[in-house]
Amino acid sequence: MPLTSRIGANLIIKKISRVKLTVDCEVTSQLSALPQTSALGYLLSKANTAWLDVPLEALVCNQYGLKPAQDYPIAAVAASADGLEIGDAFWLRADPVHLTMQRDSFSLSEPLPIQVEHEHAKRIVASLNQHFNAEGLTFFIGNSGAWYLRLNQVPQIKTSLPSVAIGKNSYQFMPQGDMSAKWRAYLNEAQMLLFSHPVNAARELAGAPVINSLWLSGGGMMPLRATPYHDFDLMVANSPFYLGLAQWSGLPSQVMAMPLDDVIHGAASRQHVHLQLTREQSLDDASFQVLLNALKIKKIKALNLNLGCYEKTLVLTMTSLGNYKFWRKLKPVMHFLA
Repeated sequence: MPLTSRIGANLIIKKISRVKLTVDCEVTSQLSALPQTSALGYLLSKANTAWLDVPLEALVCNQYGLKPAQDYPIAAVAASADGLEIGDAFWLRADPVHLTMQRDSFSLSEPLPIQVEHEHAKRIVASLNQHFNAEGLTFFIGNSGAWYLRLNQVPQIKTSLPSVAIGKNSYQFMPQGDMSAKWRAYLNEAQMLLFSHPVNAARELAGAPVINSLWLSGGGMMPLRATPYHDFDLMVANSPFYLGLAQWSGLPSQVMAMPLDDVIHGAASRQHVHLQLTREQSLDDASFQVLLNALKIKKIKALNLNLGCYEKTLVLTMTSLGNYKFWRKLKPVMHFLA
């Protein structure tokens, strides 16, 4: 290789090796079942890990300086990047969900939220608006397909993030506060409306999970911009919440519209990239193999991996030196989640 080419190659390597990645991912059943031979199993076995007693969404809010009032105002932040006019209204996420009957209670099921065809979503939201319009409740569908609820008045309730309630008695995570009885009544009315809705009849006939409830969370008005606690210089995500956080905090952002290895290569000029894996990227080990390869060949200098595990977050920190910890035996992913 000519001298000038070698110098150019070395400069590129140095430029890429400055990049640090913080990657957020919700743990799926597919990921938790991965064996010790998987890339994720390898990363967990070689890295430094620590549990944080906060769900992933709350951790991200704290990183960006987003403070809770009754809730973290996730809905308003997300809706602002999802094509909706926020104004000074109070917003809630209104995720379509499926509650499963257990022996003596109902529990919130995955996937969450349920994916709903746009035409079906429009029909359900139209029915909800017709029913609740007189109460000052208006439902919207964002560009991403997410459902939101706009209120004319601030409700005196506190809600629970859906990740905290999955698989548990849903009654314990219903809205709390001075107006909790009123809001539980609203949810009961919504459940009755959904039970008899033609869209659910069509979903049941097609073998899809029926939408038998709404999950309200992330309530608040659009907050004033705060000073973030992070040193990120780029956000890469598809979630309106993440993109909304970037917009709110003045952080450059781009949609995850290319393979993960291309994203890493394209971030060569950055110092610290915050990256949210898409739902599809969270379903198998391929994404973690890309991250592991990038560490091994020093495309990135460090990896922070935040794995959302319901009400907690498992934080993994690793540099390329982690590959030389030969004394650490490889273990399956479930070993670290138990």
